[in-house]
Amino acid sequence: MPILNDSNMNAHKVAGSSYGFSAKRIEHLGASEYTLVSIAADVSGSVSVFKREIEKCVKEIVRACRHSPRADNLMMRFTTFDSKVTEVHGFRPLNECDEDKYEGTIRIGGMTALYDATHNAVVSATTYGKDLTDHDFDVNSIAFVITDGGDNASVLTVKDLNKALARAVTSEAVESMVSILVGVNVADPTLSQYLEDLKDEAGFSQYVELSDAKEKTLAKLATFVSRSISAQSQALGSGAATAALTF
Repeated sequence: MPILNDSNMNAHKVAGSSYGFSAKRIEHLGASEYTLVSIAADVSGSVSVFKREIEKCVKEIVRACRHSPRADNLMMRFTTFDSKVTEVHGFRPLNECDEDKYEGTIRIGGMTALYDATHNAVVSATTYGKDLTDHDFDVNSIAFVITDGGDNASVLTVKDLNKALARAVTSEAVESMVSILVGVNVADPTLSQYLEDLKDEAGFSQYVELSDAKEKTLAKLATFVSRSISAQSQALGSGAATAALTF
């Protein structure tokens, strides 16, 4: 069950996956266009040493997005993943995302279902995006997957990710989609190469690598994420995704 949802959310299924998602009931939305923001954060055992920094980063992303000129047109969904994918909350308007409520949402677990979490982040946006498009909303999306390691627990494969990301771009469910893989505390060259390869094999738009997980570094990540969200939202209506920003 989602941690921060309410009765104004609907549950949705994701084809080909045991994980679904929730989203704001369409009849309760107030704008005519939205950028769907998906954030999936690794909470496997190795994250325990910088758990608080990740939590602060997520809270800062929410806070910073409030200053975007497109704040009223953003919907955010936040999930965490270890051996399984957990929805903290589904797609909801940014003004309903209280950063103080993210306190305690990073709950450290076991292994790393990176592929399952990425697939869920992408397909949930595509599925909800189609629902919105069918109801005459203009929609695009952006997804961030934050991890400190490789996959060792997923049911799905890299090929499944590639199909999901390709479908998000070609299905016309959303006008455009940006997908960003973020490697945190990457000091091992083997892991660095793995994540670089995953970016290309799965079809992520961009890979960003952080060599450590210090508070200052993750604050910089929060700024990068919020700027990327704002840029993608401002691109809505152009027919194209925003260009990749420099970290």
